Amino acid sequence: MEKLKFEDLQLTKEIRKAIIDIGFEEATPIQYQSIPYILEGKDIIGQAQTGTGKTAAFGIPALEMAESENKNLQSLILCPTRELAVQVAEELKKLSKYKKGIEILPIYGGQPIERQIKALKKGVQIIIGTPGRVKDHMNRQTLKMDTVKMVILDEADEMLDMGFREDIEFILKKIPMQRQTILFSATMPKAILGLTKKYQKNPEFIKMVHKELTVPRIEQYYFEVKEQAKPEILSRLIDIYNLKLSLVFCNTKKGVDKLVENLQARGYLVDGLHGDMRQSQRDSVMSRFRKEAIEILVATDVAARGIDVENVEAVFNYDVPHDEEYYVHRIGRTGRAGKAGRAFTFVVGREIYQIKDIQRYTKTKIISQKIPSLTDIEEIKTNILLEKIRGTVDEGHLGRYIHWTEKLIEEGYTSLDIAASLLKIIIGEKSREISVQEESFSDLEPAPKFVKLFISIGRNQNVRAKDIVGSISRETGLQGKRIGAIEIFDTYTLVEVPRTYADDILDSMNTIKIKGKKITIERAMKK
Repeated sequence: MEKLKFEDLQLTKEIRKAIIDIGFEEATPIQYQSIPYILEGKDIIGQAQTGTGKTAAFGIPALEMAESENKNLQSLILCPTRELAVQVAEELKKLSKYKKGIEILPIYGGQPIERQIKALKKGVQIIIGTPGRVKDHMNRQTLKMDTVKMVILDEADEMLDMGFREDIEFILKKIPMQRQTILFSATMPKAILGLTKKYQKNPEFIKMVHKELTVPRIEQYYFEVKEQAKPEILSRLIDIYNLKLSLVFCNTKKGVDKLVENLQARGYLVDGLHGDMRQSQRDSVMSRFRKEAIEILVATDVAARGIDVENVEAVFNYDVPHDEEYYVHRIGRTGRAGKAGRAFTFVVGREIYQIKDIQRYTKTKIISQKIPSLTDIEEIKTNILLEKIRGTVDEGHLGRYIHWTEKLIEEGYTSLDIAASLLKIIIGEKSREISVQEESFSDLEPAPKFVKLFISIGRNQNVRAKDIVGSISRETGLQGKRIGAIEIFDTYTLVEVPRTYADDILDSMNTIKIKGKKITIERAMKK
């Protein structure tokens, strides 16, 4: 199937308008291969990693086929975690912005079930839920499956790893046979193939084939950040490395415009490049960038094709690219003509898995870095300055500078004192620049990631680590691999969980049983 743009697809004007608003420029590989088949009503198996754009791959057809005048449930999307369910729901709501009368509801553990029941009674056409909570609603008869026309399993391998197979099969058996079944999974173990054979009809198999990629030999780093902190961190890095020419990539046209406006307000010489601009505008921006009249160029992947500027010192992946090839193309814009280059990637939440995928497919190492604090800024600037001094000494041609230094030595100053004084003058100026801008950046620094919980069951009740992991996963949708250390004692267990999930786990697990015994769960007391 040939590559398609969104305008090539038979989409309604409402969905097309929402796509334009979001700022997508062209369909990703999984989208242009999947959407036509789904719109034809075919079952599909899509093998694709997180971050390849698969939410829109199934979300656009689901919205296209949804009947706004019919208030019954029409599409069910199952996700392994609360976090992913919310993320999918948010994206579908953006895509349905202009399609009036479509109700989309995420349902997951940890949220009061009464609130979900109230929303369900009003009529919902599309539900995005974790298997455990969907099954719970079905058992309460607050959610019926007899009108479902499409069911989507997102990240199916994760759901099976978390012990949701029984719940998934329970749900699928209650949905009418005359339905469309869509399955997306990063891997295809036997358990997944068993599900497809049992619940799908002649599915189309779509696999993302990765080309052999040659990665440029440049320094590659990533930062785990909050979305709202990205502009500040970008500014810090540009200032720390004193970059004269840098290229920043966003995934959407809207993202480019927003970032350009933000950086201009901070006083940077910056402009944007994206598909909505006339060719004359693009040519003008590129001309100014080549002449270094612009310090920072913010661009989408499509608009940046063909950019070949030798002196780009760093590339920033402000948004993680949807495709490994895009990553390689982006970072290849720095380190040209044998010069040093750096690539920085900003990672938000689950995007960390995309970094792992990129490293796997490109066979390269992307090094994790902590967000630079004000103290770090001074240290990094000093190290950069010392490196410049070493390079200058190695190059030679210091005749007249040595002559001036000798004058000071004749006056009784040592060469060590002179060098240290010069460093103090230069670094002192930089420190004053920092202090002028000084403010509290505590929201940029990562908070402690885990908290420890106490569970009133232990070795005496034959409890094992997998019992604890399974219970937490079923009740909250938290992936087992994201649960930290588990210590099992005779009468109790201590378990480390991500801080952001702690309250949900406490709310949803105080009423459950493990090994047939009702448990108490609370924050562990600090020693």
